Amino acid sequence: MTGLKRLVGTTAFKLSAVYLFASAVFASGLISYVGWNAQRLIDEQIEQTLTVQINGLSDQYRIGGIRRLSTIIERRSREPGSFLFLLKGSSGETLAGNISGVSGDIFASSSLVETSYQRLEEEGQTRSALVRSFVFPGNQRLLVGRDLEERERLNIVLGQAIRILLGALLVFGGLGAFIVARRALARMDAMTATSLTIMSGDLSGRLPVSGSGDELDRLAISLNAMLVRIGELMQGMKEVSDNIAHDLKTPLTRLRNGAEQALRTGQSRADDKAALERTIEESDGLIRTFNALLLIARTEAGSGFDTFADINIHHLLSDLAEMYEPSTEEAGGKLLLELDIAPDLTVHGNRELLSQVIANLIDNALKYGLPPLSGADPSISILAHVSASLLFITVADHGPGVPASKRDKAIERFGRLDESRHKPGSGLGLSLASAVAHLHRGRLILDDNSPGLKVLLELPLSGQTS
Repeated sequence: MTGLKRLVGTTAFKLSAVYLFASAVFASGLISYVGWNAQRLIDEQIEQTLTVQINGLSDQYRIGGIRRLSTIIERRSREPGSFLFLLKGSSGETLAGNISGVSGDIFASSSLVETSYQRLEEEGQTRSALVRSFVFPGNQRLLVGRDLEERERLNIVLGQAIRILLGALLVFGGLGAFIVARRALARMDAMTATSLTIMSGDLSGRLPVSGSGDELDRLAISLNAMLVRIGELMQGMKEVSDNIAHDLKTPLTRLRNGAEQALRTGQSRADDKAALERTIEESDGLIRTFNALLLIARTEAGSGFDTFADINIHHLLSDLAEMYEPSTEEAGGKLLLELDIAPDLTVHGNRELLSQVIANLIDNALKYGLPPLSGADPSISILAHVSASLLFITVADHGPGVPASKRDKAIERFGRLDESRHKPGSGLGLSLASAVAHLHRGRLILDDNSPGLKVLLELPLSGQTS
């Protein structure tokens, strides 16, 4: 396809052509309407003038008869101007006037008629006029008219205006359509080239933005944001794959080594049973990890909206505190529950997911916050309060906490600050909590508890969006 065909085939050029055609039709119609009204006004003025002339000549006829009327018409016929006169006697002979060559049927009607005529001094040159006839009592007939040269001149001027206008529209409109289409085509070609680069695997490419704020800019900005999100997801998938390979390699290796050792050293049924129990324990850990990964994936995909209902937060937090209080005391700590909320306060969400998230936060506090730092309070706090139509659920401990520079990493999948994996866990608890918070139009915030870690789960109340 040649460059001109591609240019003409663009939507911008087609829309410009349609707009140009519509503008030409509208302008031509407007000028024609103005011309028609002007012509109608001229005809009305001519009719009124002719009526005045005929009435005046009729009065002269009543005063002095046909002789006086002939004298007056002869005098007026020699005056410069566009008035036309023709007086015929009862036998059809011409008595006075300045025109000839009119049809005899013109005297059959007294209404305004457009006809052709010839002036006596311009034999052979036919003109147009509007005329009215009048018959006197003696059967003498009078024809009074007005030349239409002014109206014809107006039609010529209007015709020239229409031609000039259409020509100007064609030239400037076509030039404008060419410029617009060329600019749009250049931008689309740039977007296409970037898209091909992205399709080849380079996700760093971005669609160009001109800064004009037009629809192509808005489209490019939206697509660029989508590409950023896709890049983040691809990077996340890569990191997850790497982390899965790293975190699952150790338990799988333990499984294999345990089975191999049992085969090599097992001497009794008790040894075999112990090896199988260790294998089952490692398998359960792997299953929990995969279940957590599946739950995070489903949550990030928006699964679970159909199970949303209004949840009484007071009851939910009280039940979880009651369930974890023995475990906390067994670990040498104390679980504190402070609910600065109404007893009937609700949020719209999935009860199972929210319960699991808060349980994960309490588990993390038990695992990393007890025993606390030297001299710190050996307690884990569960707090809840409302601010600006938002519910804040806080789980705080007095352990080593998380440095501000590593809090983003702590929320990532398999994001464990304990690089050597001395403590049990998969590093998916905070990642799941963040995914559930986003599913509920909220967010997860890690903050300093001075000392320790404070995790805030921010959720919109029922009927609100954050």
